[in-house]
This record gives sequence, structure tokens and C-alpha cells, in this order.
Amino acid sequence: MADGRFAPSPTGPLHVGNLRTALLAWLYARVDGGRFLVRIEDLDPVASREELVTEHLDDLAALGLDHDGPVVRQSDPAVRIRHEDAIARLEADGALYPCFCSRREIREATQAAHGPLPEGAYPGTCRDLTAADRAARAAENAENADRPPSLRVRAGGATVTVHDRLHGEHAGVVDDFVVRRGDGVPAYNLAVVADDAHQGIVEVVRGRDLLEGTPRQAWLCDRLGLPRPRWVHVPLVVSPGSERLAKRHGSVTRRALAADGLDSSALLGLMATSLGLASAGERVDPALLLDRFDPDAVPLEPWVFDLPDQEPSR
Repeated sequence: MADGRFAPSPTGPLHVGNLRTALLAWLYARVDGGRFLVRIEDLDPVASREELVTEHLDDLAALGLDHDGPVVRQSDPAVRIRHEDAIARLEADGALYPCFCSRREIREATQAAHGPLPEGAYPGTCRDLTAADRAARAAENAENADRPPSLRVRAGGATVTVHDRLHGEHAGVVDDFVVRRGDGVPAYNLAVVADDAHQGIVEVVRGRDLLEGTPRQAWLCDRLGLPRPRWVHVPLVVSPGSERLAKRHGSVTRRALAADGLDSSALLGLMATSLGLASAGERVDPALLLDRFDPDAVPLEPWVFDLPDQEPSR
């Protein structure tokens, strides 16, 4: 069995790309008889919107994607304790250092040439500050009270290789990424690793755009002594102009499409057709798709999503 999950952030409505990934995550979990869990990644108290949590769950239910157990919220105090415990373990292991850089300083540093690190990577500006340097920067920040330090890992430009079920081996150089932001909020990479391990997630299914950052999470798994999950990075959904769909594309949400005459069943059929699991216009349900699903035969090309000219047959 391979327990899986879908973990949306309630910072915007789910679009067709998100929903297609949710369908694939459900299929990958269920085809092996595993659990399918839902986790709401609402760590950011400013950007997260409570009404979107209900909307996201309604979207999954409308497509017939059932889930097991209670919905976990990253903002739950018990979950946050797990995040802080992981940070404390890294700190005790000497794997973290405070970063006092401003956004401008980080932008300038990441634009400069810095050896083997990938473009845009943090080059470790604050890594080798002396104790006196850190005390001075901390005092300066305390005076200004507007820029508390973040915490970064000491990755040292390590090359980490991960295996993806669809894309094979992927190697990446790991920079000194943030695990706790300056506002005290645990960063995405740390939170997702701690939560997946705690929930027993065996297989992580998500969008292809997240593959490049996966070596960071593998590095954290190894450093924390946690098992690496299996990763499956599925193709994105793009617009007819080849632009990746994003949450700002409100016209491609389930509700907007329903208002244009494309109900949830028809939308499920379109997504199934894009995966080679249904013929055009066929009415399907998740159980039927599960019978047809081959986890190793998912198309690798992005799906160009364009509304049909006519309302699908009912």
C-alpha cells in the first residue's frame, strides 16, 4: 500500500491544474489500496483565507475524491509543535544558522555568481559570520524591530539525487534554504517534510514544477533521519498560450466552469480524457477511472486546457 495525500494552500481557489493533480494523487493512492489524506497547508496567517478551506474540500467532494481520516491543518498548534521540534533537532545538530539579510540583500546576493550553486540560490552570505558579527546584526535588528533573522540550513552546496517515478533520477545542488522565516513561520520545505513523515505518506504526487526543489526536501529527510517518500511529479496544465495555470486564473476554477455550463462530472471527464483514461465526451466516475489507471503510463507532456466550444453532452 502507498498512502498519499493532497495538500492545498488556501491562498486562492483551486484551478483545473490543481484539481487534475488531486485526481492523480487520489488514483496513485487508491490503486495500491492506500489511504488518501487531505492536509490544508495554512501556515501563512496573512495569505490564508478560511473560506477557501471549505471551498477546496467542496471541490474534492464534487469530483468524487473521497479521503480518509480527519483533515489536518498545518496551523494546528500540535502540528506547529512538530515543525518546531524538527527545527530544534536541526539546530542541535549544528545544521542551522541565522540569516540577517534583507530582501534586497538576498536579491543582490542571488544574482551574483557563486560557484556551483544554481542560479537564484542563496550563496551563504550569513553562514560564516563570527559570533561578534551575529551579535552586532542581532542588536541592529533589535533596534529596528523590523527584521528578525530567518533560519537557514548549512547545506554547503551538497548535490542530492532523488528518484521520481515518472522522470527517473534527478540531481540538484542544495543551497542554504530557509526553514523558519523571519516572522517565525516554518518554511514550506521543513513543514512538508515533517508532516509527510508524521502522517506516514509513502508517495507524494504533485506538479512537475516542484521537482527542482525536491532535493532540498530529500536533504532534510536524510538530515532528520526520516524516510524519503516516493515522488511522482505529474505534468502541469497550461493555457492555450502555454502559460502555466495559476490561482490568479479564476476563470478555470470548478465554480467558474460550472457557471459556463461545464459541471463537475463533465470536468472530471475532460481531465480523464487528458490522461488517456476516457474517450471524449464519456461520462466517468473515480471508481471507473481507478479500474483503468496505470500508474506508470501517465502522459508526460503538459495538458493544454481550452474550454470546448460547445457544452459537453449530458
